[in-house]
Amino acid sequence: MLRSQQLREVNAQGDSLRLGTGWNIQDLAKPQVLVDSVFGESHPGSYHLDRLAEAAKIGVYEKGGKPAVYTVTDMCDGIAMGHDGMNYSLVSREIIAAMVEIHALSGHFDGMVLISSCDKSIPAHLIALARLDMPGLHVPGGAMMPGPGYMSSEKLYECGNQVLKGEMTQEELLYYQNQACPTCGACQFMGTASTMQVMSEALGLALPGSALTPAVTNKITQNANRAGRQSLELLARDIRPSRILTRKAFENAIMVHAAVSGSTNAVLHLPAIAREVGIELDPRVFDEIHRKIPVLVSLKTSGKWPTELLWYAGGVPGIMREIKDFLHLDALTVTGKTVGENLADLEAGGFFRQTTSFLVNYGLKKEDIIHPVADPYKPGGGLAVLTGNLAPEGAVVKHAAVAPEMHNHVGPARPFNSEEEAVAAILEGRINPGDVVIIRYEGPRGAGMPEMLKTTEAIYTNPDLVATTALVTDGRFSGASRGPCIGHVSPEAAVGGAIALVEEGDLIAIDIPGRSLAIIGVGGESKGAAEMDAILAERRARWQPPKTGVSKGVLGLFKRLAASPMKGAYMEVK
Repeated sequence: MLRSQQLREVNAQGDSLRLGTGWNIQDLAKPQVLVDSVFGESHPGSYHLDRLAEAAKIGVYEKGGKPAVYTVTDMCDGIAMGHDGMNYSLVSREIIAAMVEIHALSGHFDGMVLISSCDKSIPAHLIALARLDMPGLHVPGGAMMPGPGYMSSEKLYECGNQVLKGEMTQEELLYYQNQACPTCGACQFMGTASTMQVMSEALGLALPGSALTPAVTNKITQNANRAGRQSLELLARDIRPSRILTRKAFENAIMVHAAVSGSTNAVLHLPAIAREVGIELDPRVFDEIHRKIPVLVSLKTSGKWPTELLWYAGGVPGIMREIKDFLHLDALTVTGKTVGENLADLEAGGFFRQTTSFLVNYGLKKEDIIHPVADPYKPGGGLAVLTGNLAPEGAVVKHAAVAPEMHNHVGPARPFNSEEEAVAAILEGRINPGDVVIIRYEGPRGAGMPEMLKTTEAIYTNPDLVATTALVTDGRFSGASRGPCIGHVSPEAAVGGAIALVEEGDLIAIDIPGRSLAIIGVGGESKGAAEMDAILAERRARWQPPKTGVSKGVLGLFKRLAASPMKGAYMEVK
């Protein structure tokens, strides 16, 4: 018997209350499906999701179910940039997941369709699917159309800095502001929003070909309608997320992540999702897989193309087709079929012919966007995990976005206890070529782990610093980040990690090929490993944890309970 029908037997009032919301008597006996989106007027990635929820709702009806639409809107990291609102970004993942859990279990639902587009809402929905283990699937909210000349919104950070320097007028800035976000959908670059849409599909939790669908097309409403119908199929066959989210599924997702050079934030989100199904996903697995899967696409911001063109070139299935010799083709997906069966069905059904036909409009071929494995855009994947005395538990770098000359670098430390202090120093010209900027107390326990896009763009858009100056932080980066930036340094400063002990002028050695991040000297003078260990031990004995801002409310709760970034930075109740 369906869960909804079991609960009807013990709660007659529930039926009456549902009838009070416009249900028909006949609806009460149907399978109940929660359609939960992050629709709201919060940002372009969520503004259109009511349309997708309605399409999914119709799909549920078409297959004989009764949908109920709920929403908990998400925040926008771009809007939160540059102020303390960014500290709430990662905690929003935990709260959205919790609200879906509340919606699903307080009502008497049998299945779920979850709809989201962006950075924290997608991992929140995937966490919820894994946690609740209820038949259901995810609908990605698609990609925003690029502006003129493939312009995307990260351009505004450069423009904003030019205005501050007097190099651009407010009228010129307004032109870029008016052109950079012309439609709804996730930002047009392979940031965290686009990355997590890709991860949803690569894990097998979204329908094949649905990630990064152009958000203004009828294709995306068709995706949502199919998802509504498929939720009833999953329910009928009792296909739950625990059957889909196997270790093979996570390895497939990381392979696709390498091929698209996805955001470093996936190293936070995939382990948090895996934990919900009892899988420990060591971040070093990312490093191992990225070593063998090359980058196949040149996607903004570190590359050439907007994400819309990736979908036109075949999307996630197009990537999977190129790396199929590496994939676990027997991994189950929400179609009820395996990855290999899905690819065969898409080929036979004309999916690739339909998507690539749009490339004619741009004078491009599929191979211009998705390179073959034998001739990749960049060898060696996009991401590396570094360890050493500065990051004993690890740190993460998107090395595909780092100039080759910075893959090995030794420079003097310039430590700052907040991002605001570091940005001011960069913009005021107090950072020199060769410096290693250290931003600490920005990890989950320190500040909620905000992203550092403002800092990375300040470095990247400075011609004297872009190929000479590194950034190392226990905070995280936007998926749009580019340049020599290393994040997620663990243990973080707030719990006494080595990054808290760095002093002005310490020598920091970055060795990306050797996967090392270490403090190797003091005051510009190199030290041996044993001597350096002794110096750090002495500093640790003197270290006192500082006060780290907000300690109340939901942010205070997150800061008290957050796990290490290398485990997923989830709220850990011990």
